[in-house]
Amino acid sequence: MKNSISKKLFVWISCLGIFFILLSWMLNAGLFHRYYISQKKNMLLESAQKIERVYRGDPWEIQADLKKAESELGGYTFIIDPAGGIKYSSFFDPDNFEKPRHSPPFPFVKKRVVWIGKYQYEIEQEPTSNSQFLTFFYGFDNGDRLAFIVPLASVAQSVAIANRFFFFTGIFVIGFGIIVAFLFSRKFTRPILEINEIARNLANLDFSRKCRVDSDDEIGELANSINFLSEDLERLIGELHAKNKQLEKDIERERQIDEMRKEFISNVSHELKTPISLIQGYAEGLKVNVNEDEENKNFYCDVIIDEAARMDKMVKELLSLCQLESDFSRLERSIFDLSPLIDRVAEKYRSVFHEKQITLSVEKGEPLYVDADLSRVEQVLVNYLNNAIQFTDFDKIIRITAREEGDKVHVSVFNTGHPIPEECLDKIWTSFYKVDKARTRTFGGTGLGLSIVRGIMELHENRYGGENVPGGVLFWFELDRAAPNSQEIATE
Repeated sequence: MKNSISKKLFVWISCLGIFFILLSWMLNAGLFHRYYISQKKNMLLESAQKIERVYRGDPWEIQADLKKAESELGGYTFIIDPAGGIKYSSFFDPDNFEKPRHSPPFPFVKKRVVWIGKYQYEIEQEPTSNSQFLTFFYGFDNGDRLAFIVPLASVAQSVAIANRFFFFTGIFVIGFGIIVAFLFSRKFTRPILEINEIARNLANLDFSRKCRVDSDDEIGELANSINFLSEDLERLIGELHAKNKQLEKDIERERQIDEMRKEFISNVSHELKTPISLIQGYAEGLKVNVNEDEENKNFYCDVIIDEAARMDKMVKELLSLCQLESDFSRLERSIFDLSPLIDRVAEKYRSVFHEKQITLSVEKGEPLYVDADLSRVEQVLVNYLNNAIQFTDFDKIIRITAREEGDKVHVSVFNTGHPIPEECLDKIWTSFYKVDKARTRTFGGTGLGLSIVRGIMELHENRYGGENVPGGVLFWFELDRAAPNSQEIATE
């Protein structure tokens, strides 16, 4: 990042630190001398006032106080009488009050002071050493005056030493401050950079990362808001994806339903077209007496009756299939023994088996109690047997098997014959689908039987299927096994 907030914060903190250190150094260099003199003047005035309170005209009586003032002020003390004579000096011999040890090196001590007030400050130049001194004159009530002389050279030296010390310590502080500013800026901006990165992830719909900011401040609140926004967006986008997928499924389902509707209408039209044409043709032939002999007339009538029966069967199967696929279809469940039902259905087809020379075998346990719709289960068995009768070949064997498998009863109908092409195994459950249209037409099939089986088994919420096995084809379905209860078993 070219202009990161961490870099800006580091530069600003460093610049502010350097600015205030330089400002302090400049103020110290320019104002410390004046401040020092100002404070020194206050100290001189306070010391003079203390001496005034104890002074009675004899300076040697307050010699201890005068020495103490000299020690505190770091200068020299004089008391001068009104005539200009020195009554007390820091240079007097303490053993001989009348004789000074040597003359004071300050010619301006005895100068005549023009009083403006009770006290006066002046900065004097000593001609011999060319040194500057701060002189303070204070007038007592008896006419004597007190003079304090403080050398200013020590002040200038102190200021110079303080400035040099401040300069070197300032360099150290600046270096240390830059390091601290760098570490602080990184620590301060790290959560902001993390929040920024997570925000970019949110823009790319990546919700895997969360803000790990524990600070109890505005940045912490921002991190919590980002986390809340991430969770909310993830939930909403997840719901949107789920709804989009469901919408895609619904659109695909509607498309399939529309295609099935078109195909259904086409199949129904095709299936009805042939019998209607035959009925119309043979009926017109009877009307115009194409064949006058009784035998041909009977043949025409038989064709009309057969085709009408075929149309009636197809219409009934269509109504049954529509009822199964509607939302209003309901099962009339009951607990019954499946074994007698299989025997009864097999007995109905006994004459057909005999006529077509089909060998039927039944393998089942007794009893086989199931919880299902008895009439619907019978319809499934009938459709499976019709299908087996139509397509049995070779040895002409049909075998019905029923056995318990866990909490289910497994029923299968096997017939010898040609296998169903693998690509057709999933399509045979579709309405009007026929593997061999010519053969189906010959044996009177409509292509709706297995569709009805599918609808019935889906209502029962049980499995069903068809598969190729050695020697033929096997169709099967499952029912819920039930415990026998004499009060609930349905009578057949």
